[in-house]
Amino acid sequence: MSTPSAVSTGASAASGTREITLSQAIREALAEELRRDPSVFIIGEDVAEAGTPFKVLSGLVDEFGPERIMDSPISEAGITGMGVGAAMAGMRPVVDIMFGDFLGIVMDQIANQAAKIHYMSGGKLKAPMVIRTTLGATRRSAAQHSQSLHAWVSHIPGLKVALPSTPYDAKGLLKTAIRDDSPVVIFEDKMMYTLKGPVPEGEYTIPFGVADIKRAGTDITLVATSSMVQVALAAADQLQALGISAEVIDPRTTFPLDKEALITSAKKTSRAIVIDEGYERYGVTAEMAAIIADGAFYYLDAPVKRMGAMDVPVPFSPALEDLTVPTPEKVTDLAKTLCGRA
Repeated sequence: MSTPSAVSTGASAASGTREITLSQAIREALAEELRRDPSVFIIGEDVAEAGTPFKVLSGLVDEFGPERIMDSPISEAGITGMGVGAAMAGMRPVVDIMFGDFLGIVMDQIANQAAKIHYMSGGKLKAPMVIRTTLGATRRSAAQHSQSLHAWVSHIPGLKVALPSTPYDAKGLLKTAIRDDSPVVIFEDKMMYTLKGPVPEGEYTIPFGVADIKRAGTDITLVATSSMVQVALAAADQLQALGISAEVIDPRTTFPLDKEALITSAKKTSRAIVIDEGYERYGVTAEMAAIIADGAFYYLDAPVKRMGAMDVPVPFSPALEDLTVPTPEKVTDLAKTLCGRA
């Protein structure tokens, strides 16, 4: 559970906490922001009547109407371009890109327009928009609907990138994203929409660039993103049974990135594994491992290790697909080796 210090606008003491799903937390965040700010609207394929294929937005159109929950034609490039224009004109659009695999279709609008307009206009223009999209394999959706491509947009100056791993983080990060004056890409793992967790009833946001210690430990640091946080926590349970204390760190945003939190944890534990569901080569794990290796070099008792998705197209075969992403067992085995317990 996120620490209270990570909350920038804290829930009041009188507010209760409920167990809700990640999907419900996202819908609640969007509803609150739509009520709070009339410039917020949602546009995307099947977002209104269908509530998205994952039913995350179900019911929003009933409250806010089709003028603010807008079903679009099948044109990711078109709706993202409309979002950029609307943001520049003073609106705060939330553009729904059904699968993260489709980011290739909208990269010009995101990387060359939204990310650069503030800089190229000398600060006269801005693009306060949110791109909501998904990542994650093991849903049996085959190679074109199962990739985790958050490293693409994390590479682009001018963009902010968030990856919630719990319902609490999903709500707080999304509300922050909508209020931010920069374009933000937020990735939701499509396999985690039913994940339940405690979420305060009161108003709160989570600041970007502040990592969260999901579990404290002393022997090894597990830095994990999105769904891999749950994998790391499961591995930490397995390691605890072996007498190994694992600290689990969730960066929550790949940009801005809380470098100091990663370095501080690695200095404390002297060992680190970075776990991410994106492809391992040239990916998020490489960036974070390099930061730890540089900042904690003289404190490390073992090389910083990386675990990402296999460098193959995601298979449709369930037996093969399950082999492509890190598992708690794989993380446990690698941690045992680093700790001299193999």
